[in-house]
Amino acid sequence: MDKNSENLLQGFPEAVESFTVYGGFDKDRKPEIIEVTLHKGDCACVCGKTGSGKTRLLEDIEYLASGDSPSGRKMRINGLELTEELRLELENRFCACLSQSMNFVMELSCRDFIFQHAGSRGIPCTEELMEKILACANSLAGEPIHPEDMITALSGGQSRALMIADIAFLSAAPAVLIDEPENAGIDKDAIIRILAEKGKIVLISTHDPILALSCEKRIFIENGGIRGIVTRTATEEKLLKELRAQEERMKEIRNQIRGGKNIG
Repeated sequence: MDKNSENLLQGFPEAVESFTVYGGFDKDRKPEIIEVTLHKGDCACVCGKTGSGKTRLLEDIEYLASGDSPSGRKMRINGLELTEELRLELENRFCACLSQSMNFVMELSCRDFIFQHAGSRGIPCTEELMEKILACANSLAGEPIHPEDMITALSGGQSRALMIADIAFLSAAPAVLIDEPENAGIDKDAIIRILAEKGKIVLISTHDPILALSCEKRIFIENGGIRGIVTRTATEEKLLKELRAQEERMKEIRNQIRGGKNIG
């Protein structure tokens, strides 16, 4: 292993400044003539139609592809080529992933879950830290989560909110991959803000236009291939503010309907 790789491992995960995905092939085996580089604190959305290959890109990053995945893409971290030795060392440590479905199988309260998860990662957990994680989760979810609530009784939105807060406070992984968080009915803008503030490199697969515009970069996928990278413009920032205002109004209407009130 060369000196740069050793330095990366010794300082991992703080030493991770960026990762780059080098193009492979689309579904028709046409080459992707593009590369994607994201840096610490970046948040990018992956956009495209259903079945276009968004999840494939997330999986390539998760498994640190080295030309051995169906897409033929290759990953580099801090510009370093990933040798088999380096990939083995970083396996299951580089990415924290949140899929579209959440299923807990352990009968634990939220409090016990947080304490046990922190303990499994060698992180000293206090009541104060547990309360911070739940407060973070509650800033994302519509219905409040209490320490004594059983994790198996949480709704889909509550479960994903809890896991995003868990990633923010307990996961050392420098990259976070999230697959379509809009389906859970949680605060999308807060997801980006919370994870970016923790210095994570965040990649979100989404169909939601507001969430897509909330990210400074958008990666466009078509027919299994990366077709381009778009950077948010000043015009789009103005449009985003208008869409957010409309969304807030829709939230108010939704809450009035759920509360059995007439809309006024």
